[in-house]
Amino acid sequence: MWIDTHCHLDAAEFDADRDAVRQAARVAGVTRCVIPAVHAAHWPQVAQLAERHGDAYALGIHPLYVPQAQQADVLALDRALTERRDDPRLVAVGEIGLDFFVPELCTPPMRERQWFFYTAQLKLAQKHGLPVILHVRRSADLLLKGLRQCPVVSGIAHAFNGSTQQAEAFVDLGFVLGFGGTLTYERSLQLRRLASEVPLSALVLETDAPDIPPQWLYQTAEQRALGVPQGRNSPAELPRIAQVLAGLRGLSLADLAAATRANAQRALPQLAAA
Repeated sequence: MWIDTHCHLDAAEFDADRDAVRQAARVAGVTRCVIPAVHAAHWPQVAQLAERHGDAYALGIHPLYVPQAQQADVLALDRALTERRDDPRLVAVGEIGLDFFVPELCTPPMRERQWFFYTAQLKLAQKHGLPVILHVRRSADLLLKGLRQCPVVSGIAHAFNGSTQQAEAFVDLGFVLGFGGTLTYERSLQLRRLASEVPLSALVLETDAPDIPPQWLYQTAEQRALGVPQGRNSPAELPRIAQVLAGLRGLSLADLAAATRANAQRALPQLAAA
């Protein structure tokens, strides 16, 4: 039985068949999905989806949405976390973080704006005693700096693709590392090595659906130009992604499922209670 610790079921790509997508994942053995919000307008939807499907959710402002976010959204997030504090399906503040991959987000003013929203949301997580789900893209060191300045109870470094030293630093702060479709590519040598070597207790599984498709769904630019559609990632792909990780680590699927489930529940304690 699997937990997809990061799945954007609220994304527009699932509008036509969202319930069927979730049911297919359940049939595949994905018993729980964590649905992180990306901006304030999606907070009610992720909560409703979690309720409908027996899943879990997080509330936050994603760094890609920082350009449109307002300081008032931080106050609104504080209110939402207060209002929902007794909701067993609320498991974290997220998806929050920093993104220094997208060029438009790398200008000095935008870096400063991202830092404001990141640290403001860390303070809310600290205030409400909640873990965080972190967006980590070319930003691990600065994210770690923020966590040292404003410690939180625990969390997940989502789609982790950093160095061994950065991985160890997150683990030392009580975090686990999210691995998904990227490790299914044979060319992802560093990530595969990291996924093979970090302690088993530091691993959780995720799809980031509909994003980060695994290798078997990916189409090259040339193929897409010829009309071959890009495969849509979904939480039903998690068991096959797990097979790749189990092979890299020399584990049985049952052992990997048990370990990653326990790790997810340790990082997001409300998962065990909900």
